[in-house]
Amino acid sequence: MHSSQVKADPELRRLALSVLQPGFEGTEAPDWLLRAISDGLSSVVLFARNIATPEQVARLAARLRSENPELIIAIDEEAGDVTRLESWTGSTRPGNFALGAVDDVELTESVARDIGRELHAAGVSLDYAPSADVNSNPRNPVIGVRSFGAGTDLVARHTAAWIRGLQDAGVAACAKHFPGHGDTAVDSHHGLPSYDATVAEIAATALPPFRAALEAGVRVVMTGHLLVPAYDREHPATLSRSIINDLLRGELGFDGLVVTDAIEMGAVADRYGLGGAATGAIVAGCDAVCTGGERADEGMVALLSGTLLDAVADGRLPEGRLREAAGRVRSFAAWSTALGRTVPTDAIRGDIGFAAARRAIRLTGSADSVLPIAAAPHVVELVPTTNLAIGKETPWGVATPLRERMPGTTFVRVHEDQLATAGPVLDELVLKPAVGRPLVVVVRDASRLAWMSAALDELVRARPDAIVVEMGLPGTARPGAVHIVTHGATTASGVAAAETLLARRSA
Repeated sequence: MHSSQVKADPELRRLALSVLQPGFEGTEAPDWLLRAISDGLSSVVLFARNIATPEQVARLAARLRSENPELIIAIDEEAGDVTRLESWTGSTRPGNFALGAVDDVELTESVARDIGRELHAAGVSLDYAPSADVNSNPRNPVIGVRSFGAGTDLVARHTAAWIRGLQDAGVAACAKHFPGHGDTAVDSHHGLPSYDATVAEIAATALPPFRAALEAGVRVVMTGHLLVPAYDREHPATLSRSIINDLLRGELGFDGLVVTDAIEMGAVADRYGLGGAATGAIVAGCDAVCTGGERADEGMVALLSGTLLDAVADGRLPEGRLREAAGRVRSFAAWSTALGRTVPTDAIRGDIGFAAARRAIRLTGSADSVLPIAAAPHVVELVPTTNLAIGKETPWGVATPLRERMPGTTFVRVHEDQLATAGPVLDELVLKPAVGRPLVVVVRDASRLAWMSAALDELVRARPDAIVVEMGLPGTARPGAVHIVTHGATTASGVAAAETLLARRSA
């Protein structure tokens, strides 16, 4: 069939639209998106830019579903550092790493159920969570505290608990990033990571959490944009039949919906182009293409659907494969709609996230000698560049909740480029204002960032009585310093750290 004939075929056009999961701009549904849903688009994805209040999101979801009652409305709400519902305020729930540190599966299930209640009330039917990645590489720049931890068994049991809790609240879960993004050292938003483990190592370390997810009833798996040479030396997992068809569907026996990570991420888009990556993903066995994080307009949907139709016309994408993918999308849409009819009867528990964050706090050092702090402190927050999954806007830190609880607290934020260009920044901005006052140094992934680790060393040498708050992956404690480890940088974690600074506790 000629390309023009394929594009003119209304059924094929509906099929091509149905396998896309695009984002859009604004807090109201644009006309082009409503038309696309009417024409066959089966899914949309919400981002922070689409969210003002829970009530507004519920109205938005209702308007979108007026064109298709079974429309899949997805969101990337991991809670923790990756939040969309609370992007402007920071999450009131701790993330996976904090839950893994507590290691209470009932707590993890309860937190996920609480998230599910809120998402359900807002009209969301699919959550791109949890991360089932085992963060076995401490230098991983994109997973980190998004993982439940570095232990396979730990991650497996909490992945299953998270899925049970979320789906109990009527929202479908999604296990990601298959076959495991934890043992990588490149951010797939910008480049192609490689997971250089053997088949046996992958089976023992990375796959058990995904097996646990399937056993817990997950119906969606998201692929990771990473090369796994043990299975495919040429194609990233998202575009690999060996990984999707043979491993996920064959060996693990998964027959649900396979969705890609955002297709505009550099790991695949830079190598194949947007259309080429989307087409390759569907050919390889993915059923839905997630897009819209970085480009969210009518042109993106037209580009991807048109590219898929061109691929059908020239034989690169078998029509039967497109129909199979669209069929899985329809099946999932019907299932998730039915799941959402299980309306939770109990109310959202706004306090559970803060309670969980308090339980995740760990102290080292002679805390009784400096806690509680006796006077308003000077706080310095050493600020890393966050990855695109987290977003630049989400507030984090200890200074804000501490100032609310102890008037007179002062603070400064220091970035890497300031240290490189502005001379004795630490002395002028941190040490001099802290003379005669407690000094609180807040870091985030200092063990992974050389500049932050060096700055922390300098400050602790100058002020051995400094209190260090680590809001990322915990590293080696500095001799003599009191360390408060939160296992995450959420609003709930910041509040828990501030409370710890003001309350006497034994180390």
